[in-house]
Formats: sequence, C-alpha cells, structure tokens
Amino acid sequence: MCNQIPPSKDTNHGCSRRQFIATALTGAGVLAAGPAWLSAAETGKKKGSGKSLVTDLVTLGPTGIKATRLAQGTGWNGGGRSSAHSRLGEKAFIELIRRGVDQGIAFFDTADLYGSQPYLGTALKGVPRDKYILMSKIWPRKEYWNSPSGGAKEEVDRFRKELNTDVLDICLIHCMTDAEWPKTFERIRDEMSELKQKGAVRAVGVSCHDHEALKVAAAHPWVDVVLARINNVGKGAEMDVPPEEVAPVLKQARANGKVVLGMKLFGAGALKKPEQKDASLKYVFQNQLVDAVTVGMMAPKEVDDTIQRLNKVLRA
Repeated sequence: MCNQIPPSKDTNHGCSRRQFIATALTGAGVLAAGPAWLSAAETGKKKGSGKSLVTDLVTLGPTGIKATRLAQGTGWNGGGRSSAHSRLGEKAFIELIRRGVDQGIAFFDTADLYGSQPYLGTALKGVPRDKYILMSKIWPRKEYWNSPSGGAKEEVDRFRKELNTDVLDICLIHCMTDAEWPKTFERIRDEMSELKQKGAVRAVGVSCHDHEALKVAAAHPWVDVVLARINNVGKGAEMDVPPEEVAPVLKQARANGKVVLGMKLFGAGALKKPEQKDASLKYVFQNQLVDAVTVGMMAPKEVDDTIQRLNKVLRA
C-alpha cells in the first residue's frame, strides 16, 4: 500500500488538496466548534452566491460532529468484504477519494461489509485527521466471510487500524432488518456505548433496511445516528415501503434529536436518468428529511455531477 496520496490527475476543476486544506478548512478543524463553521441555517443564507452549499460544514444534530452534506460512499454493490469500490483497485479508488477531497467533500462512509476500509485509510493519508469525518459499520451476523465477536470492541479496534485513525466519528450496527434489533444486538450496543465513553467512537447508531427497524431506531434512546433508505420512488428503488411512509418517521427521528443520514437516494442505480436523480434530491432535501446523505459515486465525473446537482437543489 502506498504511503502518500498521488495528486489528482485532473487538475482543471476544483481546488488542489493544498488549497483545500489551506483555504476551505483553514483555522479550526472540522471537529471544532465555533464561528468559523456555519450551521445549516446560516449556510442557507448563501442562496445564489455561487458557493458550494454541498461542501459547507453542517452540524449533525446533538452529536456536535461537523461534516459536509454529502458523504462519499464506498460500498456500492457490496458484500463479503468486497464492493464495486474495492474492485476498482487501489489506484483508481485513491483517485476517486482524492477527487472528493479536492472538491471539498469531508465525509466518508465505509463498512466492514464493503472491503474498502484499508483502501480508504490509504487514500486519506496526507489529509489532516481533523479535516474529515469517518463513518463505518459493524456487520453483526455470522457469514462465510465474517465471524463476529458478539460485541464491538474487536471490530472497532480493527476498523481503526484499517482506517489509520484513533477515533471513528460514527459507528453503526449494519443492516437492521426487524424491530427486535435492540435486544438481538444488546451486547454490541453495550460495547459501543463503552467505546463512546472512552472516546474511541463519537456517535453510535444503526443502518436500517426495514421499515419496522427504522421506526424503532427513530425513537430508541441509544441511537445517535440513523442511516435510512430514502428517495422519491420507494419500491423498485431499494426501499421496502413508499416514501410517504418513510418521510414522517425521518422527521420524527430528527425531532427526537437523532441525526438522520440518507442513503439509496438514486436507488442503488435504479434512478439513472438526470431528471430522476434531480427529483429524488429535491424530494429529500426540500422536505428536510435528512441532515446529510451518502452517495456511492464511482468515478471522479460522478463526484462532480452529484455536487453540481445537489447544489442546484440547495440553492432553489
């Protein structure tokens, strides 16, 4: 694995990594509070300014974590510690992450399931750790590729090594599929709470692939962060119920002080047409359903395109 990040080959768009670090994130770090970083309400005043609202830093609810509204996902079509992202190979993966960094993305979404954590750890070498947010996920079930410890300590220790970090900003239990998940994964929750108290993890929660699991997460006191499937289509676009049923649950979760992160905005590839993508982004953000979103962009041009589309929605 390489020790330094190669510069992006395409230097005609956006700013260089040095400019990104020196200007966009100058002064305080991403994790620091204070007037250098604008709240979601404050950034809303910039409509029409031409500045990227996507890559403004916003506070993720009561966690105090400050991240960009868009996270780079790294697990498209993932399973068995492999994904379309890891299958890009290290060189192309690093170029993809570097493009996001150059364009101002400071939020990266990974998981044990995806096989992308070691690549991501390498790709972010050279970027100061306080300039980006990391979210990972524990796969809690026994699979041919995974023998879970039953808790979270072993997993989080390994994740931190793979990602070259002392702290995971957000750690989730991956893929909750029924309403019984708090009881089923009680030991994992207890160990994650202990890790949070020790400072190894800053915020905890779940990703939900079931509507009943989501409803429990929206109200459960243990949960800081909910990663939920949401787009304007619903069934046929990686959701198990219509968006009209999901939207009020997400709004209630936010009212309950949960951070809500959206996934499957483009239906894991089901929403391919430009007008479909725009309609989904508009539905999710104009209805204030999420704090931020993760999109599994697969190429530098997709990074540029997603930022451009989301900026149009945020400025509308």
